[in-house]
Amino acid sequence: MTETETIAYDVVVLGAGPVGENVADRARAAGLTTAVVESELVGGECSYWACMPSKALLRPVIARADARRVPGLSQAVQGPLDAAAVLEHRNYYTSNWKDDGQIQWLESIGADLHRGHGRLTGERTVTVTGPDGERRVLTARHAVVVCTGSRAQLPDLPGLADIKPWTSREATSAQTVPGRLVVVGGGVVATEMATVWQALGSEVTVLVRGKGLLNRMEPFAGELVAEALTEAGADIRTGTSVESVARENGGVVVVTDRGDRIETDEILFATGRAPRTDDIGLDSVGLEPGSWLSVDDSLRVTGTDWLYAVGDVNHRALLTHQGKYQARIAGAAIAARASGVAIPESEPWGAHAATADHAAVPQVVFTDPEAAAVGLSLAEAEQAGHRVRAVDVDLSSVAGAGLYADGYRGRARMVVDLEEEILRGVTFVGPGVGELIHSATIAVAGQVPISRLWHAVPSYPTVSEVWLRLLEAYRG
Repeated sequence: MTETETIAYDVVVLGAGPVGENVADRARAAGLTTAVVESELVGGECSYWACMPSKALLRPVIARADARRVPGLSQAVQGPLDAAAVLEHRNYYTSNWKDDGQIQWLESIGADLHRGHGRLTGERTVTVTGPDGERRVLTARHAVVVCTGSRAQLPDLPGLADIKPWTSREATSAQTVPGRLVVVGGGVVATEMATVWQALGSEVTVLVRGKGLLNRMEPFAGELVAEALTEAGADIRTGTSVESVARENGGVVVVTDRGDRIETDEILFATGRAPRTDDIGLDSVGLEPGSWLSVDDSLRVTGTDWLYAVGDVNHRALLTHQGKYQARIAGAAIAARASGVAIPESEPWGAHAATADHAAVPQVVFTDPEAAAVGLSLAEAEQAGHRVRAVDVDLSSVAGAGLYADGYRGRARMVVDLEEEILRGVTFVGPGVGELIHSATIAVAGQVPISRLWHAVPSYPTVSEVWLRLLEAYRG
């Protein structure tokens, strides 16, 4: 082992996923010297095992589904997808799991990359152990930022350790299509991956412990997605838990709490996430290893004046775009504090407060149909004490929806705060609605009054005309 080297920076970032990259970018833009530590691939989970590969897999599936609903085109796309081409398309978007381009980007902004495993070893100090065992000590004059993300959480099940189950990583990087696939879970990963592999030729069974899919969204979202998956050939079993799993004759045997015995080739567990904080030295600064990190709205860890936690690790909103938003806020806060600027503790929607984490988180589930939502659901708004009213519209009533697809099925809901006459939340379900959600995000984040939204005229004949239908339904 070589002699330990010590290098001082203004900011040290643990994790080079999109969140860590954005923190580094904002710190460098403010003139702060910045180090980024990464133990795997620069670009992180999103680039190689989550957002990019999953959407590359889903795009041909959704495009074919849309084309099958268009007269004059539907007959031309009735055949199966070219699975090999779809997987190769996915490989391209992961850069074949090589991070050369991402490294070049980090270099272009002037951040230093340190390959290896980084651990906190005291206040403002990170020790990096490189692949060859070489150790470097990085000290931070202003901030250490934890951006290590999350990993799939597996249940404690008999036989699970022996069968090598799929997690989101295997589901998005597999190079062959399994003949049979069991998906355990009912959330975003479960529904998107069931959509992909069913379309690529797998016989898919979805086991959901609860009453339905996508239980964090409005109930109709999960209902419409479940209906479409069932029509596509998937077997969805709600109120069902896995009791045990075992490898037999090259496959996997799954036994449920209902006594069902299911034989499959692969099993995907999409049953939640856990923070990747178990081995980053939290104990050296008085924090619990393996815990989610509590932060204020500037993303500074509670009880510290130098440690920040951005992205999944703070458990506020486990979404890449929301993590990047937090990164921009944290970068601005770090830069301001480094220059001696005092940041007000309570300044919602300010330059140094991640207010959208509480009030305006957008999300798109890229299933067929798509489900998109921002802000609070009706149940969440009521639980928060708001006096609200839900306004629902059948999306097929909009002329643009009929032009988009024959037999268009979908639904829209806006949750109106009756006292302030602003929107607390909006949900769309239907083909193509992912491109509608940003208009809703602006309305919710901007707290645009209903009276002003009435003057935001949607173009005819687009699916966006659903906004007019929602406002008309509210006004009566």
